[in-house]
Amino acid sequence: MALTPFRLFIHKWVHWEYWPFWILYIPIYGLWAYYALRARSLFFFSAVNPSIKNGGFVMESKKAIYELLPKNCYPRTILIEKETVFAILEAKMEDYELVFPVIAKPDIGLRGAAVKKIIDIDALKTYHDNISFDYLIQDFIEFPKEIGVFYVRYPGEKEGRITGIVNKENLSVTGDGTSTLESLICENPRFQLQLKALQGMYSSMLNTIPAKSEKIALVPYGSHCRGAMFTDCSDLITEKLTQSLDKICAQIPGFYYGRLDIMFTNFNDLEAGKNFTIVEVNGAKSEPTHMYDPRHTVLYAWRELARHISYMYEISRLNYKTNTASYLDFKEGMAQMRAHFIQDKRLNGFQSS
Repeated sequence: MALTPFRLFIHKWVHWEYWPFWILYIPIYGLWAYYALRARSLFFFSAVNPSIKNGGFVMESKKAIYELLPKNCYPRTILIEKETVFAILEAKMEDYELVFPVIAKPDIGLRGAAVKKIIDIDALKTYHDNISFDYLIQDFIEFPKEIGVFYVRYPGEKEGRITGIVNKENLSVTGDGTSTLESLICENPRFQLQLKALQGMYSSMLNTIPAKSEKIALVPYGSHCRGAMFTDCSDLITEKLTQSLDKICAQIPGFYYGRLDIMFTNFNDLEAGKNFTIVEVNGAKSEPTHMYDPRHTVLYAWRELARHISYMYEISRLNYKTNTASYLDFKEGMAQMRAHFIQDKRLNGFQSS
C-alpha cells in the first residue's frame, strides 16, 4: 500500500541511504580538508588517475575512458555530438551495427541522469531532439547480473585489490493481474520515491495492468538514486576474481582508483574472465557503493568513505611526488567545478522534460 506523503518523508529521513549527498558527507568534509592541507591542494584528487581527466572526479568523458579499456571488455559505443544531424546519427548506428534496443547516456554523466533505454528510431529521435549535451549510444547489455567492484592499486604495485563489491537489483515490478503499474510501484517505498521520475518516463503507461507474473523492468540499469537495491556482496571477493579483474585493470593506463560496474552471466564465468561487460568505469568520484546496503549503519558508511578517501589521497600523493601527475591549480579546479554544476543543471533539466 502506498505511503502518504508525510510517511514517505519520514521513511526517507529515517533511512540514511536516502539522505542528500551534502548531509551524508558532513563528517567527511573535515577529513577532505585535512588531506587538502597536507597536499597543499584543494584538488589533490585530480592526480589519482593520471590518464583520466581530473582523475575522474568531474567533467570526464565516458567515451575517452572506454577507449582506455581492453577491446571487447565494454559495449560497442558511439559518441554523438549535440549538433549532429540525425541522418548522420542513423548512418553511424548502421556502420557500428547497433540495433535496438540501445542505451543512450550523456558522455559526461552524473548519477544516472538522462540515461535512457531507447527501443526504436522514434524514441531515439525524441531523445536526440531534446538533448543539450554530447551523448553516447551503446549496445543494450542483457546479461542478467550487475555488480560494482571497487578497485585500488598503489603506483609501483604489480597487483591491486578489490575493496568492496555491491550487487545491484534494478527497479522492476512483477504484475499480479489486477493492480496497475503505479500501484505496484507504490507497494515498495524505495520505488515510490521514484514515482515522480517514473511518471515523466512512462506517463499513461502507469495506468495499465501488467499480466500476472509479468516482470516489468522500469529502470534498465543499477543506479541507487533511480531506485536500485544495493546489497553488499564483498564476501564474493576471491583471489581468483581479484586476479581476473587485476589483469584487466593493469591494461588501463594510469588507472589506480575507482569502481567498475560490470554486467555478467554468473560468478564462475566472471572469475574466469568471460561472459561479462564493463558498462562503466568511475574514477575519483566513485563511492564505495556497497555501503548503501540497508543492513549497514551510517557509521559503517562513514568508515568506508573515510577508508576510500584515504586510499585516494595516498595514491594521488605518490603520483604527484613521482611527477606522474600534477594537481589542478585552484583557478582551473574552480573552473572545472563550475562546468560540473552547469552540466548537472543540464542533465537534471533533461530528466524533468
